[in-house]
Amino acid sequence: RPELNVAHRQSKILSVHDFAGVTQPDFLSSLSMQQTSIASISLAGPFSRTYGSSSVTKSSASTESMAEEIVEPGLRRDTISSFTDVQVRREEMLEQLTKHDLEKAVDILLTETETIWLFNMPTAMISSESEEAEDVRRRNIAYMELCKNRIGNDQYANRMMQTLNGAPKTKEVQCDKIVMADKGKSIMATTWDLFDSFNALEEMVSCNICCFFSLLSESFTSSSIIDLESVILSRIQEETEDQSEIIFKSDKFNQDLFYMERVLMENIFQAKLAAYRHLPILIEERVAEDSLDTAEEAEGEETSMKSSLLLEFGERQEELPPPSMEALWSYGCSLTKGKNVSCMAWNKLNPDLLAVGYGQFRFQEQKTGLACCWSLKNPMWPERIYHCVHGVTALDFSTANPNLLAVGLFNGTIEVYNVQSRNQTSVLDNSESHDKHLGPVWQLRWVEQDRGTSGEDKGEILVSISADGRITKWFVRKGLSCTDLMKLKRTTAEKKKSGAERKSEALISRQAPGLCFDFHPKDTNIYMAGTEEGYIHKCSCSYNEQYLETYRGHKGPVYKITWNPFSTEVFLSCSADWTIMLWRQDSVRPVLIFTSTTNVIYDIMWSPSSAYVFAAVNETRVEIWDLSVSTLDPLIVNPATGNLKFTTVLFAKSADCLLIGDSDGLVTVYALKNMTVDMLHDMIGSKLASPE
Repeated sequence: RPELNVAHRQSKILSVHDFAGVTQPDFLSSLSMQQTSIASISLAGPFSRTYGSSSVTKSSASTESMAEEIVEPGLRRDTISSFTDVQVRREEMLEQLTKHDLEKAVDILLTETETIWLFNMPTAMISSESEEAEDVRRRNIAYMELCKNRIGNDQYANRMMQTLNGAPKTKEVQCDKIVMADKGKSIMATTWDLFDSFNALEEMVSCNICCFFSLLSESFTSSSIIDLESVILSRIQEETEDQSEIIFKSDKFNQDLFYMERVLMENIFQAKLAAYRHLPILIEERVAEDSLDTAEEAEGEETSMKSSLLLEFGERQEELPPPSMEALWSYGCSLTKGKNVSCMAWNKLNPDLLAVGYGQFRFQEQKTGLACCWSLKNPMWPERIYHCVHGVTALDFSTANPNLLAVGLFNGTIEVYNVQSRNQTSVLDNSESHDKHLGPVWQLRWVEQDRGTSGEDKGEILVSISADGRITKWFVRKGLSCTDLMKLKRTTAEKKKSGAERKSEALISRQAPGLCFDFHPKDTNIYMAGTEEGYIHKCSCSYNEQYLETYRGHKGPVYKITWNPFSTEVFLSCSADWTIMLWRQDSVRPVLIFTSTTNVIYDIMWSPSSAYVFAAVNETRVEIWDLSVSTLDPLIVNPATGNLKFTTVLFAKSADCLLIGDSDGLVTVYALKNMTVDMLHDMIGSKLASPE
């Protein structure tokens, strides 16, 4: 068959003995024919054509016959040596296929490539009877609950990351064989072993004592008794010293000192604390005895005076003593001396526990900060002291967990302390977080939110506002991870109809610094935010792109916003423009404006017992306003003494008292006397109904 002949001749072409006696020109001519045949066969592969094979066969045969007749034996070596150079140079010729060749059936064999594994995660299985089965079952249940609650949960937020984790690589290493040996029998301790060891120690100690006394008796004869007494006394003294150190460090001794300190403070501040809690003042025994002696003499005079008093009572009934403030005591110590009181907050569970933050408001006056927890039972020294690197600007106690105290610092850091523990380090902080505030944290508030009807979504979050223009909520359970509730964008001023056009000013930042906020008492989804521009923005936790409403009225930074605890549609605001404004939620213009001084008003607060009464503090004095009495002048004015400057104000929850912080590190407690209680709805309704 032609195919077999071609294969046979191809193997014969490249053999060495076939080139004997062939000259170089003849060899090149014959070689070109051989290369043509090889190229045609290589192009065709396993599907070679009969036409090409027959043509090559003829040329190869003629070449072989010529080589056998002409070539001499001496020329074979030269021909073979030159063959390696000629063999590399090949000319590829494409075979001309006819129509008949194209119509022939061609068999193509397809084979599957090897499988390329991109990722292989083998299933890990353990026996249900093993020790780890319960832990694995618990993790599987937790993972199923996590996957189930992930859809539609607000706690999940999609965020892009730049870190790319490469594919893991498994490598095999060689090491020495780990040999494990059972030593249970050799280290097992029984009751008899413990008994024998204990008796051996006692025998050794008794033997040493006997030897010691025997040596003393042998070496000393006359002075043995004196020396023995001195040794015994020295040992007794050493034992007493050791016992005193143990007593000083014992918890029982510290607890006894704590109770003793409470008793001493009660004796010193009994009259003040009784006035704070509206309790009778204890009278000393001598005074009580004198009063008993004079009681009989006073009985006769009382009967004669009753008639005159009854006559004068009708005339003097209208003459009541004016409202006033009486200083009771001050919280302060050597640590707080000279520091500025920046914020105060009551504990939600214990009304006698007060947290006070110390820090400067201005950048040029920055010092180290301090946060102290004061108790009503010890006004002379704080119960907890937390030192901070930067000044404290805001703090608040948690409602769900009253032992947690959140502290905001001037550098934008938020720290959470556990006041139940005596450890002064924070349990949580965001100092290493990339999402922390870039400016001072001016206010912190723990807020309980309930968005679901079933109560499953109820939880407490920590909300902060900062000078970087962000209102952020922090999740304590996730290690102070956060999301932004609102980014305070700058608001353009209203254009006046008349007047020349003002040139636009270049702004350093696109966001307005936030200074204060307050959540609605009933709807915790709504809150008010005050900015450095003087605007008050009504915001919602469900919308973080735009404001619900903007209240315009202040001409300076808004330092404080507070809702009325009785009328939930009314709120107050104070500003650096010397004014206090009373607002209604459905009106973008202030209802009432209070101005009594030309100083910056730093803080305001509604009274927890009256809808009419609120307190305001500026640098020079404290003002108590009673709207049922006057809307033009404050009811009580208490000026500052010396170079002191008032900074913060806070009403007591369980008493008619007011707490005022100053620039010297003191928090003074004042008792409010002769205050009236009324309601606020009638006044605001009449004011809104009256034409402007």
